[in-house]
Amino acid sequence: MFIGHYALGLGAKRLAPAVSLGALFLACQWADLLWPTLVMAGLESFTIRPGITAVTPLDFEYYPWSHSLLALAVWGAVLALIYRAVSGSSVRAAFVLGALVVSHWVLDLIVHRPDLPLAPATRLRLGLGLWNSLPATLAVEFGLYAAGVWLYLRATVARDRIGSLGFWALATFLALVEAANVLGPPPPGIGAVTASAQAMWLLVAWGYWVDRHRSIRCRLPGA
Repeated sequence: MFIGHYALGLGAKRLAPAVSLGALFLACQWADLLWPTLVMAGLESFTIRPGITAVTPLDFEYYPWSHSLLALAVWGAVLALIYRAVSGSSVRAAFVLGALVVSHWVLDLIVHRPDLPLAPATRLRLGLGLWNSLPATLAVEFGLYAAGVWLYLRATVARDRIGSLGFWALATFLALVEAANVLGPPPPGIGAVTASAQAMWLLVAWGYWVDRHRSIRCRLPGA
């Protein structure tokens, strides 16, 4: 799951229009932004096993601090409290950010093999295995993505060329990365995977940049 997470970040702009797209991206992908750092620190681990699923060759052996349901619930609460304290945002905005953090586990549950932990100390692993079907994975991810882009465009309007061209460049880039991840060859090594995962911080910055050049089209009561 890649652009499916970003789809929820884009769509959440409708619920929390005052929150920057960069912050929404940070929340929806917090698990994957944290994960490579923990791998590099030796706290989590994975291996590359081509053919383990039809979509990804990554075997997520141990990642309870970044991807367990309990950990993400805690991370989501912390992010929501920090954001509200720093920005003075509404309770709705803080709740949306916290929910986006937890949504990462829910979406991963749909696509992963049974490798997602409920909590760091438990052995039970869950996953519905959509990654075993490439066509189904592409249909679900790009379907979610189309809906997310549509909702974001319903919630905002471009103020200038950066707001328009910059957004469509971002949207196209995300789709191309998804296609490359799914249809490309296995990564050459663990270092290449962690480096590319760390590069996702640039997408957070891109989201902040684009969103500054767009105006809120509508605001829900209490948002």
